[in-house]
Amino acid sequence: MTDQTPTRNIALLIDADNASAATLDPVLTVLAELGTVNVRRVYGNWTKPGLKPWRDMSIKHGIEPQQQFDITKGKNATDMKMTIDAMDLLFRGRVEGFGIMSSDSDFMPLAMRIRQDGLPVYGFGASKTPEAFKQACTRFIDVGALTSTASPSLGEAPAPTGPPSAEIPIDQVLPPAIAGAPRSKAKAPVGPELLKLLVDAYDASKRDERGYVSLSAMGQLAANRSSFDARNYGYNRLSDLMEAVPNFQIERREGGRSFVKRLR
Repeated sequence: MTDQTPTRNIALLIDADNASAATLDPVLTVLAELGTVNVRRVYGNWTKPGLKPWRDMSIKHGIEPQQQFDITKGKNATDMKMTIDAMDLLFRGRVEGFGIMSSDSDFMPLAMRIRQDGLPVYGFGASKTPEAFKQACTRFIDVGALTSTASPSLGEAPAPTGPPSAEIPIDQVLPPAIAGAPRSKAKAPVGPELLKLLVDAYDASKRDERGYVSLSAMGQLAANRSSFDARNYGYNRLSDLMEAVPNFQIERREGGRSFVKRLR
């Protein structure tokens, strides 16, 4: 399998009034099919208590909040600001693809205009999103379907025994030979959140005829969704981390490239 990991510069623009913060993780994973989401902006009136989940997500995922007050009742200045920014990004010529998170059909003209310049537009919204906006996008994804499939089983991975937020101790997650081996530096606990991130990245990667995916492609998918780095967990390389995680098998091929397969 040829490694065709995309490296295009992608912009994700989020209409906080018409998008759920709970769907952001799988949206970022899907957008990794296009490239790296370097531009991340979320638009709304941050004086509204209902936008608190987006405030939290903006910190977690490095999203730039864009403030827009509700100047006139019944008029959505947020949509105007988001559209203006999209056109600015388009004309600068440095963005090679767009993601628009909204269920608002008002963004149909924007999606059509971006596509006229040959750039892909991924729309992310609820199933109730008007058909006009869906068809204007290069590809529209129902976020409800994304979230229903974004929690694959972790197979034989041990379930946490403590409170829901507790992490799994390293000796419960790693194979005994690895867990008990001398280590030059402390390894951070491999908790359920990391396991889920890796499984999601694997499931979203292109597989060869034997079920292996490029480790570099999988790593980009994981990094696109969060500020993921194997060194944060005490490993110098992603391949070292993958060897320590249950249910994954590493295969090194000619040219020094690594591939990974999830064991069922």
